Amino acid sequence: MELLSPEGLRIDGRRPRELRAIKCSMGVFGRPDGSAYFQQGNTKVVASVYGPNEVGRRGDADKSAARVFCEYSMAAFSTGERKRRTKGDRRGTEISLIMRQTFESAIMTELFPNSQINIFVQIIQADGGTRCAAINAATLALVDAGIPLREMVAAVAVGYIDETPVLDLNYVEDSSGRGPDIPVAMFASSRRISMLQLDSKLPMAKFEEVLMLAVEGCERIHGAMTESV
Repeated sequence: MELLSPEGLRIDGRRPRELRAIKCSMGVFGRPDGSAYFQQGNTKVVASVYGPNEVGRRGDADKSAARVFCEYSMAAFSTGERKRRTKGDRRGTEISLIMRQTFESAIMTELFPNSQINIFVQIIQADGGTRCAAINAATLALVDAGIPLREMVAAVAVGYIDETPVLDLNYVEDSSGRGPDIPVAMFASSRRISMLQLDSKLPMAKFEEVLMLAVEGCERIHGAMTESV
């Protein structure tokens, strides 16, 4: 399958450094303390935030800061695969942990000792870049809940296709095996990287090139997110 045409266009018609269309909104649910909807291309995500609330068991409380709990899941109808998705699958557990570590750094947890902040994210339609879209949705839901953040977090996946750096991979590009898929999350103001995953080897010169592309992409996504705040 040709992922890049001779004219330099990708399979969905985008140029290599072009983001998919972004739509986002806050306050989409009434019951959570904060909620958000985030769509990037055909990837669609909803996020809900509860808290800060009292920790259920006193022994689990942290006297110096709030605990952050994150749960990432994919709806059974989110992909074309007809297979049962069990709660707590390995991939979901891994992404939940990554999100928790990211937001423990982003949230001013020291303002809420002896409490817990719960973040639930569900992928309702998957077409690549789901963990990055989940982080973006969760950031907006935290803002909607009025939880103080040191900085907003924005995330995007970058990669290489046929020796060309590409921004915001879709599912076909991600699953093609033609190059690395590198999810990156960044604190928007300081441009500090909060998450970076690399599943294959990449020469340093190419790595620096795609990392700068990721920073550029995160800044553009952050701009789209702030318009909905």
